[in-house]
Amino acid sequence: MSILLVTSSPRGAASHSTRIATEFAEKLIAADPSNTLVVRDLVANPLPHIDVDYSTGIYTPAESRTPRQAEVVGVSDAVLEELFAADTVILATGFINFNISSTLKSWVDHVARSGKSFSYGENGPKGLVTGKKVYIVLASGGIYSEGAAVQFDHAIPYLRSVLGFIGMTDVDVIRIEGVAMGADAVTAALAKATTKVDAVVAATAGEHVAAAA
Repeated sequence: MSILLVTSSPRGAASHSTRIATEFAEKLIAADPSNTLVVRDLVANPLPHIDVDYSTGIYTPAESRTPRQAEVVGVSDAVLEELFAADTVILATGFINFNISSTLKSWVDHVARSGKSFSYGENGPKGLVTGKKVYIVLASGGIYSEGAAVQFDHAIPYLRSVLGFIGMTDVDVIRIEGVAMGADAVTAALAKATTKVDAVVAATAGEHVAAAA
């Protein structure tokens, strides 16, 4: 199994989403050493925001692109190649202004490409990135999965929508909630997320053993 881990929190080593997502990927590797891991750190190596060279370059034949168009389209092609090669995708983000990080949004902008990750036909749009299992690891200062603040969670609905549009509909969410509510809340949130990660890893390992039997 090929695993793609995409981290995007600007908090670096203090990031709860990066920590849990990284531990998740490492546990999947430990459970089955035949698994492979590709890490795209969008903080250490941010993707360029899409611009006029990108938006014109993706519709320009490769042999006719300017050097700048070729450069930015090449970045997008590389990110798409990573995505298509993965069986499991782990997306880690902090909850920033009620949505995902801008660095992760740039990743979405590079992978959501007409003719590459989706197409249009007689029956409307069709996602082309299929057969993937996706986990979203989202850390937030407050509680947004339930209660009055649910209406402010634009991160998960957005990711489910755009990922589904390009064909990735098998999506699970691992939340790390309430990390701005004190040390005890942080401990509880991390423990809850770790428990869910461990359950997924155990189930995945069980599937591997059953398949090998």
